Amino acid sequence: MTESNSPLSSNVRASLYMMLSMMGFTINDMFIKSLDGELGIGQIMAIRGCILLVIVATLIWQQGLLSRLHELLVPTVFYRSIMEVCATVSFLTTLQLLPFATIAAILQALPLAVAVGAAVFLGEPVGWRRWVAIGIGFIGVLIIIRPGMGGFQAMSLLVVVSVFFAAARDLFTRCLPPSLPSLLVSGATSVAITSAGFAIATTQGNWQAVNSHQLLLLTLAACFLFFGYQFIVMAMRTGEVAYVVPFRYSSLIWAIGLGYFIFAEVPDKLTLIGSAIVISMGMYTLYREIIKGRRAVTSTAANTVGNAWHENKNNQ
Repeated sequence: MTESNSPLSSNVRASLYMMLSMMGFTINDMFIKSLDGELGIGQIMAIRGCILLVIVATLIWQQGLLSRLHELLVPTVFYRSIMEVCATVSFLTTLQLLPFATIAAILQALPLAVAVGAAVFLGEPVGWRRWVAIGIGFIGVLIIIRPGMGGFQAMSLLVVVSVFFAAARDLFTRCLPPSLPSLLVSGATSVAITSAGFAIATTQGNWQAVNSHQLLLLTLAACFLFFGYQFIVMAMRTGEVAYVVPFRYSSLIWAIGLGYFIFAEVPDKLTLIGSAIVISMGMYTLYREIIKGRRAVTSTAANTVGNAWHENKNNQ
């Protein structure tokens, strides 16, 4: 077994993809929040989606993938797109109403939801140490959310709804055909969100003229959203779900930093304590995977030597 094909290599690469994805999504959220509620949710989804479609369509054409569009005609792609639309609508509804870091903190429940879903519906192996790490990470999330206390707002429930839809999206991503290019998946997602945006904007009837500053923000948001889409699909298709999802916690670092420097939001002590817990558990999961990978390599090497010795002895 070569290192490039080992589970350790796949999981480490997937963790890097996940962290890059979280960076893209968080910066996209920053640009959308910077619009300060000037545009409706449907209009944001529609305009940003159109820009994103231009980017994705150009890359699909350049890579000669137009002939493979028929591969998107599978139920899993459709269900994944629906979950993405629902997650986007519920998330954008809260983005203008809650502090940036608060939203990101609640979203840290997503790894737990995905890991549990993967274990229950996909049969992913989750050892007791990972369960403990995920459970402790969830306690850290509860410290940030503070349910039943003054720091918890009713609108936060919509973020929780977004978490469930996003978890379902990630599980459907895991079930996509292995041969389906990630770029085509991003294209299908873009079409779904753009279509939903126009439908919402038409229903609400609150379409407004867009100035150059708003268009710039939406364009930058689309670029980083595409970046996030690509890397999250790659992450969920490369490594084990229970290992990869804790690295979503890296989005909390980005959210706290951007919230402080862009929106002048200062997280309180409980938020920092909870953040430290969830990040530590993500790092512990990485440590456990490294140990597991080393043991697998050692075991494989020992088996190879042993088999060679027995084969040589039998040939004598």
